[in-house]
Amino acid sequence: MAANRLKMNSDKTELLWTGTSSRLKSLTSLLLAVNIGSFTVIPTDNARLLGVLVSADLLLQKHVSTVSAWCFYQLCQLRCVRRSLDQDSVATLVQAFVSSRVDYCCSLLIGSPKFVMDKFQKVLNAAARVISNSRKYDRGLTYTRRHEIHWLDIPERIRFRTAVTVHRSLSEWSGTSIPY
Repeated sequence: MAANRLKMNSDKTELLWTGTSSRLKSLTSLLLAVNIGSFTVIPTDNARLLGVLVSADLLLQKHVSTVSAWCFYQLCQLRCVRRSLDQDSVATLVQAFVSSRVDYCCSLLIGSPKFVMDKFQKVLNAAARVISNSRKYDRGLTYTRRHEIHWLDIPERIRFRTAVTVHRSLSEWSGTSIPY
């Protein structure tokens, strides 16, 4: 770093040890901190990487909880002004503030347990209710979500995003272009 005239920003540098719970318990406190030059980096429970909170167990449960809480806050704000907007405007705002946050790095959740993905499913259900101006126990939410708004459920959404990413990378690798 010194040869390239780079400095470490100690405020933004985070260290995260990952592994099984038994392996993490076997680490001594002396081995946990890492010295880089004159700085000592102390490990944290959750590290932020490109806006995603990664924990030692790699379940991304903290990330999903944080994003879900933020999305529910935005949906509550949108619900307050829902009467003043038409359905297209509400759909655009939900896409901008909620759906884009759920979709960001969602391919990292592939293979995650159902209880982790269920939090995002609840966010999408609430967003569909805001768009369709329906209540929590009204019937037809699945139909609205799939056929009117054209949203997939979270597991299918994650698989679709991953498949599109792989398809695009393979087409770029082979040199063919795909019109999107």
